[in-house]
Amino acid sequence: MGRKPTIDREELARLVVQGMSVQELAGHFGVSESGVLQAKRAAGLAKPMMDHSRALPWKLARAHAQSGPATNLRNLSAAAQGRPPAAERLNTALRWAQRLVDAGLDVRYDPSEGFSEVPAAGGGSHVAVVLEEARRALGKRR
Repeated sequence: MGRKPTIDREELARLVVQGMSVQELAGHFGVSESGVLQAKRAAGLAKPMMDHSRALPWKLARAHAQSGPATNLRNLSAAAQGRPPAAERLNTALRWAQRLVDAGLDVRYDPSEGFSEVPAAGGGSHVAVVLEEARRALGKRR
């Protein structure tokens, strides 16, 4: 059994700056993609994970994790954290949230049923708060 391949941190940093993908880096260093990701984290080259728990305060069932409302809330959360998604996805999320706010609606989540639109509570809506945080970070008004 041979020695495990090692990843030189300086070379890794240089190749990451050049824009090499994880797949390309794995081939270059002769390691798995997981090995590249671990090396990037260890070298401080990985982007920190975003926390979407404010936008998605529920424990989502796997079947609902990629639903429209979940995706839109995650995209608004990313924008609020300074890392907006692609313009098309961001615009979809902004339009979706604004439609709900304008109609006086909010979202409700039930693990067995998924997301549904419901009248916003008297104290305001969750969607309105997430939308406002995203707009503030983007420097946008309605």
